[in-house]
Amino acid sequence: MKNNHPKVNFGKTGILLINLGTPDSTSWWDIRKYLKEFLSDRRVIEVNPILWKIILNLFILNFRPSKTAKAYKEIWMKKENMSPLRYYTLMQSKKLNEKIKDEKIILDFAMRYGNPSIKSKMYKLHSEGCENILVLPLYPQYAAATTATVCDEIYRTLMKMRWQPSLQIIPHYESEPMYIHALENSLNKKISQISWSPDIVVASYHGIPKRYFEKGDPYHCYCQKTSRLLSEKFTKIPIMTTFQSRFGPQQWLQPYTDKTLENLPKEGKKNILVICPGFSSDCVETLEEISIQGKESFMSNGGNNFDVVPCLNDGDDHINLLEHLIKKYLIK
Repeated sequence: MKNNHPKVNFGKTGILLINLGTPDSTSWWDIRKYLKEFLSDRRVIEVNPILWKIILNLFILNFRPSKTAKAYKEIWMKKENMSPLRYYTLMQSKKLNEKIKDEKIILDFAMRYGNPSIKSKMYKLHSEGCENILVLPLYPQYAAATTATVCDEIYRTLMKMRWQPSLQIIPHYESEPMYIHALENSLNKKISQISWSPDIVVASYHGIPKRYFEKGDPYHCYCQKTSRLLSEKFTKIPIMTTFQSRFGPQQWLQPYTDKTLENLPKEGKKNILVICPGFSSDCVETLEEISIQGKESFMSNGGNNFDVVPCLNDGDDHINLLEHLIKKYLIK
């Protein structure tokens, strides 16, 4: 009997690293396109959708792209022609592929907003024969506006598939011992490179509106847990927790990083080190908002020494941590 069945790939397991996202370039239109997708997410902006659509399209998307483009131009990797976040996420996937070396595993990366999209990479893994997919959102501390919206997009993609793969999602890893150890090592490495002694370490996390926390989002608790565990390991210098990147008029989680950096010199703390534990890769929030704007604010208010600990990026500690998480959750 003639076999007319189309060829079907099967028997593979897919692993998908997912980060927030990045514009394709620093052009006004690419920035606008990225911001529109990001700020249209109901998980990110929880206000009346009709009112927000008017505000977003009439005001924000006409004025904010210029400001955001300027920030991206400050940190854009010209040789690679990509943002640092995309570069480090790409390198993380490459290095993990080299470590795992399993012909039955296909590892790739995607972005929640921008390219490569979650939808495109889910379909790619599926077409390559991945019957099981493990998703690793690169957010150590779960929040509805980060991890949950990744899950939403994954589920929306699965809803359109006739033959769905099985799915696992690693929800958070804020207290994973290897993660805390990697942060501790990054602090020690930076301190060994500077010639001055910090008065305090500022652990700056991305903020969320306070209202989200009051509605039950565990993000604030996870951030505090990471800082507490890091403080228990790294006892040389006090660590304080702050929250950055607030947007709009409503109250966000406090203390605010920008206000803290303004006030610390007035409190006698004129030598500070900043670490951003919630960011798995350096990005516009760490390289421009903290390393450039934050430093300028701190120094202009009387600070003497300021430095920033690089994110874990594609360093060995981070790659080992991600490999550990994958093997911990992977069902073979």
